Amino acid sequence: MVATNPNNQNSAPDAGPFREEMIWQQLKTVRDPEIPIDIVNLGLIYSAAAMPLENGGKRVDVRMSLTAPGCSMSDVIKAEVERKLASLPEVQEVRVDVVFDPPWNPEMMSEAAKLQLGFDSDYGAAPTPSAFRIIR
Repeated sequence: MVATNPNNQNSAPDAGPFREEMIWQQLKTVRDPEIPIDIVNLGLIYSAAAMPLENGGKRVDVRMSLTAPGCSMSDVIKAEVERKLASLPEVQEVRVDVVFDPPWNPEMMSEAAKLQLGFDSDYGAAPTPSAFRIIR
């Protein structure tokens, strides 16, 4: 689905001309309704970039995943991503592609997200060899 905003001239919450980092700032304001963490720190955004349009505007392409293929909030999250990115200055189109390859897993979360959810900071890391052997 492509969200378009033909009237968008400078309606972004962040003043000034379009800058690539505005995409990531906006994505960090989108939260998974079931998890109190933004979709960037959850590791759901695989890529996000702006492409120039022939008329001088921008198209933002996002490749993202969800925490589970059957996520009941998928339409809500996707619509919010489209709406927030379409509000950026010069952005006239937004394309959000929801993919499940590679499948999301908790190791994709930022360290801050892991800590906020109560995961150990080394969650998902390979165990370190111990100097001691347990013999039973």
